[in-house]
Amino acid sequence: MNIAIVLSGGIGSRMGLDVPKQYVEVAGMPIICYSLKTLDASNRIDAIWIVAADEWLPQIKEWVDKYGISGKICGYSKPGENRQLSIYNALMDINKSASAGNYVFIHDAARPLLTAAMIEESIDGMEGYDGVIPVLTMKDTVYLSHDGKQIDSLLNRSEIYAGQAPETFVFGKYLEANRALFDSGAIKKINGSTEPAIMSGMKMHMILGDERNIKITTKADLVRFQEMIKE
Repeated sequence: MNIAIVLSGGIGSRMGLDVPKQYVEVAGMPIICYSLKTLDASNRIDAIWIVAADEWLPQIKEWVDKYGISGKICGYSKPGENRQLSIYNALMDINKSASAGNYVFIHDAARPLLTAAMIEESIDGMEGYDGVIPVLTMKDTVYLSHDGKQIDSLLNRSEIYAGQAPETFVFGKYLEANRALFDSGAIKKINGSTEPAIMSGMKMHMILGDERNIKITTKADLVRFQEMIKE
């Protein structure tokens, strides 16, 4: 069983909008619904779990009914203090019915351009691994600076990769990796979904990411997405 977790708990404070960015309507549909429709249409995803604030649940449920994407949605979880705690809340809720060998597929509601191909490549890439993360190679020269003012060294860009979502994991192993960090309190310092997997020794497989799979974080990102939809 492959369970998708869609993270929609962010408040979008950097955007300065009246609503969180993932609920902004673009081309007649809220941003969150773009990835939800793709996940719902994929035969590689069996269930969808959404992390969202309570005040948005009635609206989300109205949208998923309106756009015909409610069939695979199995539940909702509360957001945490940071992204990883939101994931942890969803993992704990899913644990009531999931098996250790299931796959959990983590995606951001603010990444609307998820493709069916990326879903398939992520699931297929799990063979022989504990997890999969799509990555992009670095095109520019990469430097290291300890103080943010002076360059200390030049890094080998052929060995540096930028991670994207979705990230896929063996459910039982990933749950235990996050549970250990939760118990120690270190989970509050986690910035990326794959960090707990790496820290616990899970074997992660890198696959080629998609440059179009942007995360909408700023107003410029929103404008770019609007232009991409028009195209």
